[in-house]
Amino acid sequence: MKAAAKPGRRRLVSRGGLLVVLLILVAAGLAAFGILSRETALAGLRQRADRSEIVPVSIVSPQAGPARRSVTLPGNINAWYEAPIYAQVSGYVRMWYKDYGAPVRAGELLATIDSPTIDAQYAAAQADLRVALAREKLAVVTARRWQALSGTQAVSQQDVDQQTANAAVAQAQVEAAQQQVARYGALFAFKRVVAPFDGVVTARSTDVGDDVNAAGGDVGSRGAASELFSVADIHEMRVFVSVPQDFIDILKPGLTATLSLPRSPERRTPIQFLTSADAVSPQTRTIVTEFTVPNPQHGLWPGTYANVQFSVPSNPDILILPEQALLFRSQGMQVALLGSHDRVHLQNVTLGLNLGNTVQVIAGLNRDDRVINNPSLGLLEGEPVRVVVPVHGYAPPTVPAQAEPTLPAEPDVGGDPEADLGR
Repeated sequence: MKAAAKPGRRRLVSRGGLLVVLLILVAAGLAAFGILSRETALAGLRQRADRSEIVPVSIVSPQAGPARRSVTLPGNINAWYEAPIYAQVSGYVRMWYKDYGAPVRAGELLATIDSPTIDAQYAAAQADLRVALAREKLAVVTARRWQALSGTQAVSQQDVDQQTANAAVAQAQVEAAQQQVARYGALFAFKRVVAPFDGVVTARSTDVGDDVNAAGGDVGSRGAASELFSVADIHEMRVFVSVPQDFIDILKPGLTATLSLPRSPERRTPIQFLTSADAVSPQTRTIVTEFTVPNPQHGLWPGTYANVQFSVPSNPDILILPEQALLFRSQGMQVALLGSHDRVHLQNVTLGLNLGNTVQVIAGLNRDDRVINNPSLGLLEGEPVRVVVPVHGYAPPTVPAQAEPTLPAEPDVGGDPEADLGR
């Protein structure tokens, strides 16, 4: 019986050893798989880290400038003539006859002023004139009589000369009285406030019963005077524009522009150059320029804000770049070029005119240069970069199509490498 049990025990021992060997092999396989997974994940992370260290950039190419460029500037519309009308005599407003917006003709009555003081002074001047005329008549008659007796023993020559002088004085007094009458007559006429020219009433700052004086117009609570009316001639309008000094060369006769109002930007009216200040304002570096525009239908009003658009010739041989491609550094104005082996080269450039969203580059740039758009201020000379295509809808118009370089495909390890590292 004991001899028969030995073979069975041996078989149990061999099966147990085989199981142990299998367990060891499985554990070794799992360990190898874990190590391989970690190495693969580390390789993927290294590849991602290396790629993230290289700055992604988009590329633009220098373009030829436009043959013409448009510039829109703010303008102010003024009347051809505009005059504030003040009172020239003191008194009270008896009646006004024209209100805001009323069309008037030259000499048409706007208001009347009641001025008893002027009436009395005018009457007194007329009375003084009559007295002076009577005295002149008597002096002239007396002088003639004395002159008739001249050379006789009845009168002396001195008396004749004295009477002749008295007649001359009387004549001078008549002239002085006539001037006084004319003076008060002019003031009497100023009781009628009239329009100085054809136009429209743009302001009425008085009312019936207002106290006015010869210093100006209505007397306020502080004694200050203001105009009674304001009349504007709007058959033709003046448009004033402050033009930047870069456009001095185009400010000459024959220059045309178009005018549009904010309320109707689609309607454009041509305007003609009239004159310019021939001087640059040191505060704004602009030149006050005057244009004219006919206004037969009175559709343009004085004081209106307008947009004035110029179309001026430009040099198409000068290259242009977007403004965001420029670098403002202590070394001067620069652009970042994409050099050989996709490395950065910082190039000094000289700028020309600012065209709005783009700027002229007159030196330091070639047509075939590849310029980094919107470069970071931290870019360094020789730094490697990688070219990417901008997101659709945000690419500037000068960006050429560039293919993103293909990177090696990341191995599929069946899970998240970062999660694998944490195991």
